Amino acid sequence: MEVFNKFYSSVSNTVSQLSGVLPGNPVTREFEATQFIASAGPGLLWKVYKGYKKSTKQEASIFVFEKKHLDRWTKGDRDVMIDILRRGIVQLTKLRHPQILTVQHSLEESRESLAFATEPVFASLANILGNTENMPQPIPNNLINYKLYEVEIKYGLMQIAEGLAFLHNDVKLLHHNICPESIIVNQQGAWKIFGFDFCIANQSSPGAASFWPFTEYCQAIHPLTQPSLDYLAPEYILSATHSPASDIYSLGMMIYALHSTGHQTLGNIGNDYMKFKKFVNEIRNLPQSRLLCVTEGLREYVKLMLNTTPELRPDPHQFVKIPYFEDVGVKTLNYLDSLFQWDNLQKSQFYKGLPQIIQKMPHRICIYRILPCLTKEFVNPPMVPFVLPNVLLIAENSNKEEYKMELLLKLTPGEEVKSDILPMLYRALESDAQQIQELCLSVLPTFASLIDYPAMKNALLPRIKKLCMSTNYISVRVNCLLCLGKLLEHLDKWLVLDEIIPFLPQIPSREPAVLMGILGIYKLALSHKKLGITKEVMATKVLPFLIPLCVENGLTLNQFNALITLVKQMISKVEAEHRAKLEQLNSIQNESKVMEQALTSTSDNLVPAPTPQTDIDKMFSGLGLDPFAFNSSKQPEKPQPAIPSTTSTAGSLSIEEKQRLAQQQDTVRKFSRQPPPAAIPAPMPQPSKPLDLTSSLLQTNLNQLSQKSFTAATSPQSSTQSTLGVNLSRPNYGVPNFTSNPPSMNLGYTQNPTGFDSQLALPANTGWVAPVNTNFNNKWANNQSNQSSMKQDWSAFESLLPTQSQGNNSINEGKKDGNSEMMDLLS
Repeated sequence: MEVFNKFYSSVSNTVSQLSGVLPGNPVTREFEATQFIASAGPGLLWKVYKGYKKSTKQEASIFVFEKKHLDRWTKGDRDVMIDILRRGIVQLTKLRHPQILTVQHSLEESRESLAFATEPVFASLANILGNTENMPQPIPNNLINYKLYEVEIKYGLMQIAEGLAFLHNDVKLLHHNICPESIIVNQQGAWKIFGFDFCIANQSSPGAASFWPFTEYCQAIHPLTQPSLDYLAPEYILSATHSPASDIYSLGMMIYALHSTGHQTLGNIGNDYMKFKKFVNEIRNLPQSRLLCVTEGLREYVKLMLNTTPELRPDPHQFVKIPYFEDVGVKTLNYLDSLFQWDNLQKSQFYKGLPQIIQKMPHRICIYRILPCLTKEFVNPPMVPFVLPNVLLIAENSNKEEYKMELLLKLTPGEEVKSDILPMLYRALESDAQQIQELCLSVLPTFASLIDYPAMKNALLPRIKKLCMSTNYISVRVNCLLCLGKLLEHLDKWLVLDEIIPFLPQIPSREPAVLMGILGIYKLALSHKKLGITKEVMATKVLPFLIPLCVENGLTLNQFNALITLVKQMISKVEAEHRAKLEQLNSIQNESKVMEQALTSTSDNLVPAPTPQTDIDKMFSGLGLDPFAFNSSKQPEKPQPAIPSTTSTAGSLSIEEKQRLAQQQDTVRKFSRQPPPAAIPAPMPQPSKPLDLTSSLLQTNLNQLSQKSFTAATSPQSSTQSTLGVNLSRPNYGVPNFTSNPPSMNLGYTQNPTGFDSQLALPANTGWVAPVNTNFNNKWANNQSNQSSMKQDWSAFESLLPTQSQGNNSINEGKKDGNSEMMDLLS
């Protein structure tokens, strides 16, 4: 904001200054002044404004003299000064020469000012040398610490000498005040003669010797109304004469001021006329040591120009031919100023050798002196191929303000960009000249926004990629990568993923500079908010290409650090994105498992104890290989219910989804708090439990036997009798003892849970003995004592009854088979 305030203040000051000076001056009808830039003329009384012509928008400079500056002067001096200034501009307007300032609009006068317009001006030589009187405050930035290059001084002096030759020989005019205030440096850096306020015209008749009337210096009038004493020739005092040689003396003194410390003259006279007289006597014996500040190749000629004898001074033609001006830069600038006189063959030869000279010239001279001359040749089609490489070479070293391509393209219609500019750049990319290729690549990003999508995809990008693959110059390849990097912001994500990213690994070069260019494109694509690289592309295309580059031996430590940092960044991005995806999938799977477990009953089977893990099993236990283990002895573990994870997806869930997940978490927690199911003992046989087939068969046989026994017991003919009392009203049976000497066996029942008392009489050879205190509550119990001596024939059941050894084992097995089956067997 401060910059805009300063700009607004500067413009406001300029407008306010001009509003008080130029209104009423006819110059304002045709020219618009925009900025106060310099001062010039006697005492730097002329203010120089930057401006333009309203009708053609052509750049111009407007010189303004404000009469209020002379308010403190006497009326006589004021009138004399205004007449002198008016006379000087009138004379300037009559002259036309390349080394004389060109007037575009003649002098106009109003009550407040004098004004006229000229070609665009940079500043006066006095301003450049540090004299800032009557200058804008603060001083313009382009004049702060401004230094003249040696080639500028050489060619400037040559131009002034050529201008003097024109004045002396052609116009027969003495300038009579050659000094820094009377030299103007125009916008292209050319030195132009100005300040004809004290010029003296030839008064002789045609054909006669030239004669310039002489006027003595008057101390009574203001010093500014007379020539500067510091640059006035000594013959002005010694012989009261002047001649063209007097201007040569003034030029010699100006050369000394250009090279001296503080840009002072030899006498440092100022406005002191008596000091000037004294200095004239001293200069007759000027020692060489006083001129040591002057360049060695020019020193002896300056001493000659300052000679008190006018006839010994060189004339302008002799001066421009001294060895000092035998310089490549001076000749080049001189050739450029005279190109309009040459034919195309001569021009082409000159343009072919110009690139070598441009590389040695100061950049300011290339921009403001060489480039304007080259651009004039664009109207000559045969010369364009020779001129264009030089123009692009200058543009390569230009900054944004100097280049002005953005402004030119902004004002260029879109159709002309497509029809003229883009085809030219396409041809430049396909040319064989390295410099043209590099300059074209540097220019392309500046107007990428003007290139439509089809042209970018189908015409521009393929040419850049082809050039990058086919060139043999590393600098061209690096510039291709830089150009692609600058174009990324003008491309969409999928064009970058489809055209740029797959192309980079194909580049047939592994130089560090090329690798860093590739790295820069990856970093821009990864970090740009509009672009980005997907994790699939990074994992399958980018990282497999970048990781081997980390072991390139040509990398510096900083380059390696940049490369490895990008690799780590990409790996972290792939890990984070894929982990989030897996967590989301896992949470969905867990949700489905929780729902299934909530809907199914808990299994009654006991879970066997896990088999102890070996060291190898432990090594592979955390790798997710358990479902594929080949150890058949190990039973697959039942999946444990897990609480669904919401850490990775909570940021994108709706409130309903969050509520559902919370309910699922509560359900999982409830199941996890329940103890594992314990082993449930087999229930006791219930009265309603049906008998198996064997029990039924035995029951039927025993019932039949009991009926026969009952019949035999009532018959007197029975020789053998056995008492067998069975309560058949209930299906429950007691459990006998299967030992040879059976003790009383307690089955854990306190009050005869079977519901009956039973007594079993068996033959001795069976090994079965009935309990002593067992009573049968039936009719067989009364007959047992009477028929105890009678033996029963049980041989038919020996195969069905267990042996003694078998009876011992049956005791242990009886707990598993149940007491009811034993009673069935023995009933």
